[in-house]
Amino acid sequence: MATLTARVVPVPMRLGGRHIIERNFLLYKRSWVVFLSGFTEPVFYLLSIGIGVAQLVGDFTLADGTTIGYAAFVAPAMLASSAMNGAIFDSTYNIFFRMKYAKLYDSMLATPLRPWDIATGEVTWALLRGACYSAMFVLVMLVLGLVTSWWAVVALPASILIGFAFAGAGMALTTFMRSWQDFEFVQLATIPMFLFSATFYPIETYPGAIRWLVEITPLYQGVHLERALTTGTVSWSLLINAAYLTAMGATGMYIASRRLGKLLLK
Repeated sequence: MATLTARVVPVPMRLGGRHIIERNFLLYKRSWVVFLSGFTEPVFYLLSIGIGVAQLVGDFTLADGTTIGYAAFVAPAMLASSAMNGAIFDSTYNIFFRMKYAKLYDSMLATPLRPWDIATGEVTWALLRGACYSAMFVLVMLVLGLVTSWWAVVALPASILIGFAFAGAGMALTTFMRSWQDFEFVQLATIPMFLFSATFYPIETYPGAIRWLVEITPLYQGVHLERALTTGTVSWSLLINAAYLTAMGATGMYIASRRLGKLLLK
């Protein structure tokens, strides 16, 4: 009589976040129209405000005396804003649904995946998605002649850094959300940042105290970074902006992984 023997196949203890990236890619592969919509919004903003209004505003003079057109002034701010919005959308609404309703992360944690793997996988996916949008937006800027410096080659990595900052922070904040109504606070934070982070006019137009308040907001760090790179007004102070965004993203990822462990591994 033949004897059946079972062989145990070892499973890696840490699969890593790459499996979450693969899962999200397969999901959006069938919804490419939804994926593409994140690119069209900032382009429409650029065409309507940056180019349409530019005929009425005229040229802008930067702090170092450099004169650029209004469209070239607004475009890098749109690039930074699109990186923020894409990262926030992926790391808040989508993650909240997967965590609270689909119970996707409960299933993942039944495998060798750990909370840190989920955090890194979701944030990395948000960065890859944002990088696609940013790359296409930079291409539009080049076609429209809105790039005046070779430093613009670093604009894409800079937008990925902006996405990392907001994706980490967004995921961390999502772990504290109790219902969909709590996301009103996300809009309460992102919309004023979009409007007032020197997006449509120079920071010098603000009075002293308000200007200081704007300069410490995360989106202003990204707008200042992108604008300096695309206009060639580069200085060592940009390292402070980069360090700010890096610390923001890393702290957010750490909090998110700890919170996921606390919420799901009870």
